[in-house]
This record gives sequence, structure tokens and C-alpha cells, in this order.
Amino acid sequence: MNLNQLKIFYHVVKHKSLSRAARELNITQPAVSKGIQRLQEYYEVPLVHKSGKNMELTPAGDNLFGIAKKIFELDKLADDCMADFQNENLKHLKINASESFGAYYLPRFINRFNFNTPKVQVTLEILSNQQVVENTINLKNDIGFVSFPVKDNKLNAIEIIKDEIVIIMNPSHPLAQKTNIKATDLEGHMIIMHEQGSYFQKMIHDLLEANNVSVTMPITFSNNEAIKRAVGGGTGIAPISKKVAAKEIESGKLVALSLSSTPLYRTFYMIHHREKHIFGPLKQFINLIQQ
Repeated sequence: MNLNQLKIFYHVVKHKSLSRAARELNITQPAVSKGIQRLQEYYEVPLVHKSGKNMELTPAGDNLFGIAKKIFELDKLADDCMADFQNENLKHLKINASESFGAYYLPRFINRFNFNTPKVQVTLEILSNQQVVENTINLKNDIGFVSFPVKDNKLNAIEIIKDEIVIIMNPSHPLAQKTNIKATDLEGHMIIMHEQGSYFQKMIHDLLEANNVSVTMPITFSNNEAIKRAVGGGTGIAPISKKVAAKEIESGKLVALSLSSTPLYRTFYMIHHREKHIFGPLKQFINLIQQ
């Protein structure tokens, strides 16, 4: 097999364009066409066929593309690994995290890491849980942090922190006089929830359904700060990670009650690609998280 021809085929399929593949590989468009032609001649099977202006994969081409993708992912891993050794003093740690962990837990870890390794640049990007997982699978970050269990054979997932889920409310709310509450105490109240489809929302829905509790949920937010402000302004109550509302609880702006009958906990996980090279600074950061 000629790996250069395979790379041409991979980039054409990836970009769905001969011209874009040519630009990325810094070769001419006729050279791209010739590379695919020679690859087909080598295997003696058609890999692509034209449908109008589009280029469609044959079943053989689809299978070869899947194999090529794995080969060039490993190629990228090799480049990343060697770059670490070539640029020992120019390290860059790329972290993706879900909102809750990225905003309320990671800053103190990053501060400690920066104190110990000031020459390492750290970039933190806050994304949805699903995007963190996808980026980690596709080697677009060094490490990720999510708030739901991940099952993918390309990833290592390590449980790192558990945080209690509490019900927050304005101090003037009728439930605020209680010391703790049962799921059934939520009956008839308005609950502000995280966005539709989130793991957090599913957890609360399961709790309400298991206890045959009926509530109204006219408002959903994808942002913890928005949820806290709405509740603080007297709009309903909300389930939230205790750490997320710690400042408002301590200052008395919000009251937080634990669920006494069926306490809930939110678990955070650290994830990284199984084939990711764990270079020096990344290993230091992982050790810091696991202390």
C-alpha cells in the first residue's frame, strides 16, 4: 500500500472535495485525482464514483476510509508525542470541561498546577458534556471532564468527585423553613431545570417519577448562573450541585435543602483517549486531580 495515495483518498473523503484536499496537501488537483486512481488500480476495486458534482463512496471505499481514519489518528498521536519531546519548554495543556466542573472545580486545580509548572500554558474550554466526549475521542484535547458516566472503548473514564444535589430556593419560599425535604414535598411547586436532554434533567425526572410527584417546569436554562439568579429573584426552586451554589448559600441569598428520603449525588469524571500520549505536564495535572 502507498500511504501517500491513502492519505490523498482520506482527505478527499474527509473534505468531500478534490480541491480542498489538494490545498491541504499542497499538491495539484490532477495529482489528487491520479492518487485516487492509482489506489483503485492497486486494490483492483472501485473506491469512489461520481454522482453529478459529488463524489460518493462505494462499499469498498467506505470500509477503506474507516481504516484510513484509524491510521491517520495514530499518525497524529505519533506527531503529538514527538512534538512533546522536540518542544520540551513550550508545553500547552488543552482541557475541555462541562460547565459545572469547569467553572466551579477546575480553577483551583489550574491555579495549583500553574504555581508548580508556570511555563506550561493551559487552555480551558467550557463545552457541553457531549462535545467534551466527542473532542476527547477525536484527540482535539489533552483531557476532558464530564458530569455523566462515559462508556466508549476509545476512552479511559475515572470517577473523581461526587457532589450532593440540593434544592435551592429564595429564603422567603414556603419550603425554606424546613431543615430538609422529601421528594413528595416538591409536589405542585415550580422547578427551574437544566436544558432538555441533559443527564442532570433525566436524574430529576427519574426521581419525580419514582415518587409519583407532579411539578411544573415552565423554564429551562443551560447555565447555572441563570438558574441561581432566577431562583434568587423568587422564581421557583431548582435542583443544583451544592458546590455550584456554595457562595449564595453561605451569604444567605439562597437556602439549600438536602433530599432526606432519596439523596442524589452528581458524579464528575475525568476522561482521556486510551492511546493519548501522557506527556510530563499532563501526567502532573492528572496526578493533581487524583490527589
